[in-house]
Amino acid sequence: MVRAEPVAKLLQGSVDGFDFIGNGMLMYNGLRIDGMELYVQAVSIDFSAIFKGQVKLRQPTQATMRVVLTEEDLTTSFNTPFVVEKLQRLQYEGQALNFKKTEMLVNEDKSLTLRSQIQLGKTGETVDLDMTSEVEVLDRRKIQFINVTYKGDDKAKNLGKALIDHVNNLLDLDKFALDGTQLKVDRVRIRKNELIFYGIAKIDHFPQRKK
Repeated sequence: MVRAEPVAKLLQGSVDGFDFIGNGMLMYNGLRIDGMELYVQAVSIDFSAIFKGQVKLRQPTQATMRVVLTEEDLTTSFNTPFVVEKLQRLQYEGQALNFKKTEMLVNEDKSLTLRSQIQLGKTGETVDLDMTSEVEVLDRRKIQFINVTYKGDDKAKNLGKALIDHVNNLLDLDKFALDGTQLKVDRVRIRKNELIFYGIAKIDHFPQRKK
């Protein structure tokens, strides 16, 4: 929804505000989000693009945001080549790791569960990981898994701890930003199988809808 007063501002590409609400969005790196809401103030847009069903900015702007990730989004994202390649940079006792059937669950107690089957090197040995944690935000840009509990035998627990340390080092929002945006998160809320982020987005252009 575009807000402009007087309406003639639209012909010049200037608006008092712009509300962008998208569902089923796809990041440039294959990561998915279920919903995104951006509330922009005083923005300059390419008015001619609106008739093509597009929103193009003439210059970067800033917006308050709300981003929703479902269990399905989280699981799909953890299985994209973009994330798997980063996970497999981790080695355990000198052995390469091959991640299979990774899934994320959102629990009723507002915790997250990460499960994965990991094949160690070329030995064919598989370790089943099952870890549950809480989530917090550091410095408005780093998502961290904290207060983690590990299931399984000693090998599974030790590998799980190594993986959580590795993932926490990776989860910088600058590396996982939406296409055309830079994110700063002020609060994380977990409810009803969803992970919800509230914060600020600096926007160069809007991401495309996934196909």
